[in-house]
Amino acid sequence: MDNHEKINYVEFPSKNLAKTKAFFTEAFGWEFTDYGPEYSAFSGAGLDGGFFQADMHSSTVNGAALVVLYSSDLEDTLQKVERCGAKVVKPIFSFPGGRRFHFAEPSGNEFAVWSDIGEKQ
Repeated sequence: MDNHEKINYVEFPSKNLAKTKAFFTEAFGWEFTDYGPEYSAFSGAGLDGGFFQADMHSSTVNGAALVVLYSSDLEDTLQKVERCGAKVVKPIFSFPGGRRFHFAEPSGNEFAVWSDIGEKQ
């Protein structure tokens, strides 16, 4: 596979690396490798990346790109991210092609989760 000029890695700021790592480990099973006290790389997320210590966060209201995860059980994933400490910033809504919600992890970075599977009955 030719990876030349393809998206390979994504980085996010984190106000609290420990809380961010704990959230993604518990909620989604991501794995982390620390590179010093101010940077931690993640894997097992579908796309590798990292979090760097900073007093900012990534949010669509500030024009940031939105990383969207897929779920085969949207309601279950919503409950899991809330239980693990995320704040839901947009509850589940429908759009052409499916449904999704947006959440902010403990350091404030916004992510979304979508599904093409209908609502549980």
